[in-house]
Amino acid sequence: MNKISSTSLIGGAVVVAMAVGLYLGVAKRGLPPEGLGMGLWRKIKRKKKPLRVYMDGCFDMMHYGHCNALRQARAVGDQLVVGVVSDAEIIANKGPPVTPMHERMIMVKAVKWVDEVISDAPYAITEDFMKKLFDEYKMDYIIHGDDPCVLPDGTDAYAVAKKAGRFKQIKRTEGISSTDIVGRMLLCVRERSVSDSHNHSSLQRQFSHGHSQKFEDGGSGSRSGTRVSHFLPTSRRIVQFSNRKGPGPNAHIVYIDGAFDLFHAGHVE
Repeated sequence: MNKISSTSLIGGAVVVAMAVGLYLGVAKRGLPPEGLGMGLWRKIKRKKKPLRVYMDGCFDMMHYGHCNALRQARAVGDQLVVGVVSDAEIIANKGPPVTPMHERMIMVKAVKWVDEVISDAPYAITEDFMKKLFDEYKMDYIIHGDDPCVLPDGTDAYAVAKKAGRFKQIKRTEGISSTDIVGRMLLCVRERSVSDSHNHSSLQRQFSHGHSQKFEDGGSGSRSGTRVSHFLPTSRRIVQFSNRKGPGPNAHIVYIDGAFDLFHAGHVE
């Protein structure tokens, strides 16, 4: 009986040793052990080192398109680091921002998908800044939307990251942008100045859908008209934005209301 137990014990130790050797051998080559799928292998490796992704932006007059971009970026990795572009860089590349740097920082930090924030980030990804992201901040990928981001000289702001093979692309949220919001505001002022007797509630309904009646009726100026958002609040979309957690049995539930028009740092506070 003891002899059989000893033999089994030795045999088991040999099997374990072989398994460990196989595991270490494939681990060095970055391959999964035999019988272990690549998907599960990546999850195991990720537990050792979280996948860190970087996304930058101006985040001027922050809106739900920005939030949806941050949600998608966070889904790519385990930790999301966000670079908020400085006022000076925005002025040099796009024109003066409406919202100053410190307010934009408050807005970005308040988004639940953001783990870290870098202030005064450059507008374009340069060789030096990319090296800093990879070496100092331990980034794995740089992320941006599928809309083109072009510098004043016509070059791609993310060309360096793409060339390095460290770039990931997400889908832009159509029908919303800071420029569109400014357009709605200017259109609203113009409509009111044309006719003070214009029905206020009717005007509010038009702008809540992101367009003016004259553009909807086929009037001129499709470029200056704002686009209609197709970002529908379906059940699936609501779940994506929720934290999937309900209140606990002893939770204190608080209610607050507001128009939250042109959502800003004061709303966040």
